[in-house]
Amino acid sequence: MITSPSSQRRSERSRKATLEAALGLCAEKGYARVTVEAIAARAGVSKKTIYRWWPSKGAVMLEAFTEGLVDATPFTDTGDIAADLRTHICAAVRLLSTSPFGPAYAGILSEVHHDDALARAVREDLVEPRFERAVARLRGAQEQGQIPADADLPLAVEMLYGPVYYRHVLRKPPQDEATVAALVDHVLRSLGAQDT
Repeated sequence: MITSPSSQRRSERSRKATLEAALGLCAEKGYARVTVEAIAARAGVSKKTIYRWWPSKGAVMLEAFTEGLVDATPFTDTGDIAADLRTHICAAVRLLSTSPFGPAYAGILSEVHHDDALARAVREDLVEPRFERAVARLRGAQEQGQIPADADLPLAVEMLYGPVYYRHVLRKPPQDEATVAALVDHVLRSLGAQDT
């Protein structure tokens, strides 16, 4: 069936309204108290519409969080891999430290332990694409001679992101800019990069 441009716009408006409603409710009530019914009421859509697009509240929150993360943490290439990584990791830390994104992601992570479909979606829609983009950015630096050719780029990505998510999951204070800079420098030195 071919849909008219006006109905496509209406659907996109409903999608955005649903994502905004989910994040707004999470900020106000906390992840655990948000329901699909409440999201639908605030967004001005039916529960049926939400369930047509997402299988669960967690899936709605995941899409909202993913869009926020992608917008806030681009993988830029200024020619200085250390500066680019510091900017990128600091942006991720800020997002995870800010309501509603931090609480939304913590709630999603709590659900993945008993929701296999959500766990799969987190891996496939969030973690793997971001992991691949991070490796690609490091590979670009490798091609520019900033990182040695034999460096283990996937391991470097885990080393960069691990401390950020470790602190978030355990609700430890987030890294400040100096701590992020030290982390980036340490990881780049471990790869054999020069002049970090």
